[in-house]
Amino acid sequence: MKLRRRRYISHVLLSRHAWRVRFAFLLGALLVGAVSSAFGVLSEQANRLFSQMAAAEPMAPLLVTPLGLVLVVWLARRFFPGSEGSGINQVIAALELRAKDKYLTLKLAGGKILLTLLGQSCGASIGREGPTVHVAAAIMYSMRRLARFPADYMARGMLLAGGAAGISAAFNTPLAGVVFAFEEMLRGFTSRLAGIVVLSVVLSALVSMLLMEQRYYFGTAAAGSAQGPGDWAAVVLCGVVAGLAGGLFAFLVLRFSRAMAPLVATHGLGVAFVCGAVLVLMGALTDYAAMGSGYDVAKALVIDGEAPAPLYPLYKFIASLASYLSGIPGGIFAPALSTGAGIGADLHRLLPVAPLNLMVLLGMVAYFAGAVKSPITGFVIVMEMTDDQNTLLALMTAAMIGYGVSFLLSPQPLYHSLAQMLVAREQGGTGRT
Repeated sequence: MKLRRRRYISHVLLSRHAWRVRFAFLLGALLVGAVSSAFGVLSEQANRLFSQMAAAEPMAPLLVTPLGLVLVVWLARRFFPGSEGSGINQVIAALELRAKDKYLTLKLAGGKILLTLLGQSCGASIGREGPTVHVAAAIMYSMRRLARFPADYMARGMLLAGGAAGISAAFNTPLAGVVFAFEEMLRGFTSRLAGIVVLSVVLSALVSMLLMEQRYYFGTAAAGSAQGPGDWAAVVLCGVVAGLAGGLFAFLVLRFSRAMAPLVATHGLGVAFVCGAVLVLMGALTDYAAMGSGYDVAKALVIDGEAPAPLYPLYKFIASLASYLSGIPGGIFAPALSTGAGIGADLHRLLPVAPLNLMVLLGMVAYFAGAVKSPITGFVIVMEMTDDQNTLLALMTAAMIGYGVSFLLSPQPLYHSLAQMLVAREQGGTGRT
């Protein structure tokens, strides 16, 4: 027994190969933090570039947006096949596919960043968070060249650590990164991977915090805890309405993705142009507020209580749906949070049973939980993004309500369903990323 323990300690502490494996993971986590930070800065500049263009030449987006989306789709198909969509579904599919190299190359990661930025420069209603997960997983997967990893590390550990680190670095939310990996991406978790996943998340988050000036994604908000009957009525109201809206978004994404697959395969550029036209129409109806990631609108609501125009969440909902169906790379996290925040603001206009900032946060978490089917990630990520722990119980309740009612419209998890389409396509079926 003692001899076996000594051999184990020697293998863990003194083995050169074991240290190479650890070094590869740690280096990957540091790179994820650095790349995610740079991606975040460039993403903000891309959104700002579109806003400045729309302010200087209000008619320019009518032409730039549809043609820009066509260009992005053409570049994706010609040079970066497999980069379309959020990227989270590609990572989930890679856990099941043997041919991981097709979706987890550094070339594809670079293309994902480039095309996401180009789409944001054209005003697409997309975020960088999903693409960051894809990029992070590709970076972690590339670390296999530095060391020969054990089978379970290769199959799941690297992708899980990359995905979790991507969310952590994108939002500056370490806890949410861990929760996301276990709740959304994980199927066959083994305890051996826990330490690597957590360590990768912490390191990438630390690098991101050091490089990014803003500690919290939305700044610091203090909505206060839900105490009176009006506050808890708001929890139920926002949970039901925003949860149903999130479920409707997921239902429409899946339904249209399946129905449009043959059309996209033969006339992808035409589909991108039509979706771009719908997107810019939603923008024109809101002075272009419905375009872009929605980060500025959500932040103004959460921090300053500046509500957008009525029906903003409806226009943002349609803009986000059109952006996704166009086939360009881009995530739905930031647009989902913005849409949910708008729903909370509109409900406050109709029934001001609780403070505006509380209803905004409740709308955000319920819509996210309904759309993505990840309620724990939803309330943890909103809590960490705003540095507000007083509302945790209310956020948890709204997330679970939104998650529950969303099954009335969309019983299938969004990312896993999209991943299954991708797997089916790779195996000879039809589907779309």
